[in-house]
Amino acid sequence: MQYSILDLASVPEGSTTAQALAASVTLAQRAEQLGYHRYWLAEHHNMAGIASAATSVLIGHIAGATKTMRVGAGGIMLPNHAPLAIAEQFGTLATLYPNRIDLGLGRAPGGDGHVMRAMRVERRGDTFPQDVMELIDYLGDDASGPVQAHPGQGTHVPVWMLGSSLFGAQLAAHLGLPYAFASHFAPDALEDAIATYRGNFRPSDSLAKPYFMLAANVIAADTDAEAQRLRTSVQQAFANLRSGKPGKLPAPVDDIDGMIGAGMRAAVDHALRITAVGSPDTVQRQMSDLITRYQPDEVILTGQIHNTAARIRSFEIAAEVMQGTSLAA
Repeated sequence: MQYSILDLASVPEGSTTAQALAASVTLAQRAEQLGYHRYWLAEHHNMAGIASAATSVLIGHIAGATKTMRVGAGGIMLPNHAPLAIAEQFGTLATLYPNRIDLGLGRAPGGDGHVMRAMRVERRGDTFPQDVMELIDYLGDDASGPVQAHPGQGTHVPVWMLGSSLFGAQLAAHLGLPYAFASHFAPDALEDAIATYRGNFRPSDSLAKPYFMLAANVIAADTDAEAQRLRTSVQQAFANLRSGKPGKLPAPVDDIDGMIGAGMRAAVDHALRITAVGSPDTVQRQMSDLITRYQPDEVILTGQIHNTAARIRSFEIAAEVMQGTSLAA
């Protein structure tokens, strides 16, 4: 089973955006050595703790700093962009880095109403399915309309559908696209989405059978206690987001309930329950349980950890776990 990374390009408290971007390059280079198949970045806006707003620019930077690993978007929030503009951006990336670029598409705006207005997004009805098909058309051999994407035409950049509801599952199945579910932060519809996608999949020119990617949080360390403490950073960050006060990634704390309250911690942990956290043995057991339960074709791992060295160590452990899990399977 292939295993990949979703990097939110987190900006930890006490560090700068420049340091966060440098840390992403370091992690990507190490991930390539560890056998990770893809390295994806996500579009978010108006968030001081996430440095991947200009997603296609950062994808190019990461691709230029690595050699063989696939690099892509997990994802581009298509309502923010004209399909032609995304086709040209990713067509350029695919021309610069052949057979290495992925394009995951999301339906959300990647921000609130203020962001939508700043992005000049006009809501005149949901045109997302039509926009996806238009974008795929631009990336094909010959666009059906009078406009061609240059670069873009003929690059056939692999398009993925992303989602946290049944809408994305239905659209991915209808169009015959690979599907990645945002189970790392919104897992409530996970089982239904998998069943909908696999049960309604229609083969396409690019994909003969369903291909499902499971997203999971991984916080791994040498001991369970250390990993649980590292996890408090993302627990705080998620609590801050839910409270309408997003910011940089907080440093870990010894008493998470004392910091955010037991009720908020329970709500956060429910949302982040597709998670493996602990020592190598603990993470091995938890990841095996997730893979057995959901039967993904691929897993994509994310882990917001305040300390760069600890984050790299976590993904090193996760790679060892996935290699062992793949061999066991």
